[in-house]
Amino acid sequence: MGDAYTPGLTVTRATTVRKTRRLPLPGKVLVGVGTRVAAQDVVARTELPGKVTLLNLANALGVLPDEITPTLKVKAGDPIRAKQVIAGTSSFLNKIPGLRQLGVGRTDVLSPIDGTFESVSELTGMAVLREPPAPVEVRAYVDGTVVEVIPDEGVIVESGAALVQGIFGLAGEVTAPIAVVARGPDQVLDASDIQPAHAGKVIIGGARCTLAAMRRAMELKVAGIVCGGFAYHDVRELLGYDVGVAITGSEALPTTLVVTEGFGDIAMAGATYELLTSLDGQRASINGATQIRAGVIRPEVVVPHEQTSADAAVAAGQGLELGAPVRCIRAPYFGRIGTVSALPVELITMPSETKVRVLEVDFGGEKAVIPRANVEVIEQ
Repeated sequence: MGDAYTPGLTVTRATTVRKTRRLPLPGKVLVGVGTRVAAQDVVARTELPGKVTLLNLANALGVLPDEITPTLKVKAGDPIRAKQVIAGTSSFLNKIPGLRQLGVGRTDVLSPIDGTFESVSELTGMAVLREPPAPVEVRAYVDGTVVEVIPDEGVIVESGAALVQGIFGLAGEVTAPIAVVARGPDQVLDASDIQPAHAGKVIIGGARCTLAAMRRAMELKVAGIVCGGFAYHDVRELLGYDVGVAITGSEALPTTLVVTEGFGDIAMAGATYELLTSLDGQRASINGATQIRAGVIRPEVVVPHEQTSADAAVAAGQGLELGAPVRCIRAPYFGRIGTVSALPVELITMPSETKVRVLEVDFGGEKAVIPRANVEVIEQ
């Protein structure tokens, strides 16, 4: 029997997903509002400052801190290479021609790194060397449209998508095609079920994923596993340390894990299994990041498509049509209920300069044109 289960996670064939893609430091945003992006597209870029190395030149040269400047072979801001002479002194012995050729009486200080010579203090005699900056790129993660730009930081990408949220996960974001392995929602995923052909794919299991299966997947470089359950004690076996309930997602694993139901021998919910198997072969974006405390983050499987949330109501049989009751889910009409009075076919340009499909809602005499993604159909 399973020993953990949490109901109420989102499992839907069609919804609107918004993802904030933000740099850790200010940088350059590479796309604008209205840009269609693919999951692997870079949307923002910056550079993390390189690691600092301190070098005590005064001690190395045997001089006072205020005597360092004349010994320098480089100046602040100069690029340096490992084993390059950055400072040097010579004694009276070095003035003798024969000894000078042998380097007798000379002291040179070599750079221990490739990078930049930043500065030297005449008070402490310490030189500051910095390794090259590390480039950081943020990708879109899902196929969709950029609906907002956060200046110097990132963007918000919106996508109509199928969405499955999990209860627990490990490792971070990957994008890969779905491959269904389990023949039913109650089938345990074992190592023998995972084949070399599954490399680079997100495989769908049924019930519990065994530790052997997870290790086999990592060995074959499977992109991700989505399954019903996973043994809690296997998490420690896999990582070599205990994972708290605060947050996961930064584990250095080649395979991302998304558990949809909980810890133990738990079969995947029938609706979840049916939805995932219907998406076999489609490209999914998955993320194992989990945060249980404030600011809840759920591991997820996102499969983008071209529908908006309201368009998706038609596919789900919820009946978006003239006269259908709808509720607004975004400002400025958030929470208001009305009926659909018109369904224009053409795309309309909104104040954000994005072109979207809209509908007209009658709020009892007051009519408003609203993006279809901003309403939900009220089931009757």
